[in-house]
Amino acid sequence: MNRPDAIRSLEDQRSPRLPFHEIWVIDFEFVANGGNTPLPVCMVAKEINSQRTIRLWCDELMALDRAPFDTSPNALFVAYFASAELGCFNALGWRHPERILDLFTEFRAETNGHRTLAGNSLIGALQHYGLSAVAAEEKDDTRTLIMGGGPWSAQERNAILDYCQSDVASTERLLNAMLDCIAATNQRLGWALLRGRYMAAVACMETNGIAIDTETFGRLLAEWNEIKTRLISAVDEDFGVYELRTFKQDRFERYLTENDIAWPRLESGALSLDDETFRQQAKLHPKIAPLRQLRQTLGQLRLNDLSVGDDGRNRTLLSPFRSKTGRNQPSNSKFIFGAPAWLRGLIKPPPGHGLAYLDWKSQEIAIAAALSGDGNLRAAYETGDPYMSFAIQAGLAPKGATKQSHEDVRNRCKAIVLGVQYGMSAKSIAHNSGLHIAEARELLLRHRETFHVFWEWANQNVQTALIGQTLFSRYGWPLHVGVGTKLNDRSFLNWPMQANGAEMMRFACMMATETGLKLCAPIHDGLLLEASIDKLEQQIDQLKAIMMDASELVLGGGFVCGVDVEVIKYPERFIDRRGVGIWERVTQLTEELESARA
Repeated sequence: MNRPDAIRSLEDQRSPRLPFHEIWVIDFEFVANGGNTPLPVCMVAKEINSQRTIRLWCDELMALDRAPFDTSPNALFVAYFASAELGCFNALGWRHPERILDLFTEFRAETNGHRTLAGNSLIGALQHYGLSAVAAEEKDDTRTLIMGGGPWSAQERNAILDYCQSDVASTERLLNAMLDCIAATNQRLGWALLRGRYMAAVACMETNGIAIDTETFGRLLAEWNEIKTRLISAVDEDFGVYELRTFKQDRFERYLTENDIAWPRLESGALSLDDETFRQQAKLHPKIAPLRQLRQTLGQLRLNDLSVGDDGRNRTLLSPFRSKTGRNQPSNSKFIFGAPAWLRGLIKPPPGHGLAYLDWKSQEIAIAAALSGDGNLRAAYETGDPYMSFAIQAGLAPKGATKQSHEDVRNRCKAIVLGVQYGMSAKSIAHNSGLHIAEARELLLRHRETFHVFWEWANQNVQTALIGQTLFSRYGWPLHVGVGTKLNDRSFLNWPMQANGAEMMRFACMMATETGLKLCAPIHDGLLLEASIDKLEQQIDQLKAIMMDASELVLGGGFVCGVDVEVIKYPERFIDRRGVGIWERVTQLTEELESARA
C-alpha cells in the first residue's frame, strides 16, 4: 500500500525543532449557536519569527477568498483546539493549512493519565506550566459580549480584538513552554502534526453535520411529554416492571425469574441496574433490548438538548482526544449517536442523496491479533467468524462447524472472546453471558491456551503499566501511568486495542476528508458518509478502500481489517436494529396523538 504523501513527508523530516519558514499562531472569536456552523467575528494571527501581527474584523475576513498568511507545507499553523479555528476557515471558504500544530492535543498527550491542575482549557494548560492567563471572569465577560451577536460599538470591537490577541499571546507562551517536548525528536513532532491533521478532519465533519428529518423531530418535540407516558405503557406490556413512571426492581426480578434469565448482581446482592449491564444483557437476551431503550429514554434523553441547526443538521463538538484512549467524547445529549438507538431513526438523507454507514469488522480482535503477533488469533479473525473459529481451534466444535450448526457453542465462545478484550474475569463473563462460572473458567482457560501469544503480549502491557511506564499506541498516543491514574489492570489490558482503534479511525477520517468525501461523523469504529445517489456507490468503494488502508497503517504486516457497509437512500431513514421496536412505537404514538388533536 502506498502511504499518503502527507504521512511520508512527516516521517522524512530531519530537524529536531520546528522546520518551517513561518510559524503562525492564530485565534478566532466567533458566534456559535446550537447546531449551526460558526459565524466568525474576528481573527488575530501572529508570525512568531518576524513578530508580524494581523487583526481582522468579520467584514474584512469575509472579503478574503483565502487566509491572509502562508498555509503551504513551509508554514506552521498553531492554535489551541484547532478544530474551532478550522471551522471558521470552513465558514469563510478558506483552504486549510497543510501543517497544523494543536497545543490542546499535545497538552492532552503530555498529561493523559495524570491529574491536571485546572482541566484541559487554554487557561488550564497555562496554569499547568506556571504561566499567567486572562482571568476566568474577564474571559467569561468577553465571551458573553461576543455571543450576544452584536452589533458592537467601535470600542467593543477593539476590546474583542484585544481579547483575541491576548489568547494568541497566551498560545505563543504555551508553545514556548511545550516546545522541548513537542520537538524533542523527529518522531514526536511527526506524531503531533498527525494529530493536528486530524483536527482539520474534525472541523470538516463538524461543519458537515448529520442530516435530520426535522419534520418528524418537530412532531416528537411537540408531543414529547405525552409520548413518554404512553411509551411506558406500550413497552411495559411485555415486562410489567413499571408502576406509573417508576421502575420497580422487585417486579423486574420476578420477570427475570419467570423468563429464566440470569442477571448480574452487586456485592450487596441487589440486581445490577446500570446501563452497561443492560447493554450487555440485551446482547445476550434481545427481548430485553426494548426495556433498555425505554430506561435510556426516560433517564437520559432530553429531546430539546439534541443540537440541530437551522439547516436541519445535527452538529456538536466531537471532542477529540478527550478519552484516555484518544477517542472522541461528544456530548451524549447533543449528538444523535449518543442518544438511545431508536432516536437514530431521525437520521434521513436529503432528497437525491444517500448515506452509508461503514464500520470495521471485529476491529478490536484484529488489533489484538496484529499487535500481539498471535498467528492463531489472526487466523481466527481472517475466517470472518472469530468466535466459531475459536470454538474449532479450542476443540469445542468440529472442523466445518458454522453459526447455524453450532449456535450455542458459538455464543458461549463469543462471550469469552468479547469478555477477554475488556479483561473480564470468569465470574464477570459468567454473569454477563448466563454461563455457569465453572464453564466460563474452562472456556477462559481454553482461550489462554489457544491464544497464548496474545496473552503473553497483553500481560506484558499490563506489567509495563503497573510498574509506572508509559504505554504508547502505534502512532504515539500515550498513557502516562502514575499517581492519580484512574485505571486498573483490566483497563490496561484493553487500552492498546482502544487506543489503536482510535488511531485507525483518525487515519481514515484524515484521508477521506482530504480526498473530498463528505464524512458526517465518526461513530466509535465506524464512519457515516453522505453523497448524492448517483455517486454513492463509487464513494462507498472509495471510503471502504481508505478504511482498509487505514487499518493496514495501524496493523502493519499486510494485515487488513475488513469493513461492513449499510446503505440508506432517500426517502429511507437510518434505523438501528437495536431500537427499531421503540422507533415504531414512538411514531405510532405520535400519529395517534396528532389524530386525536385534529
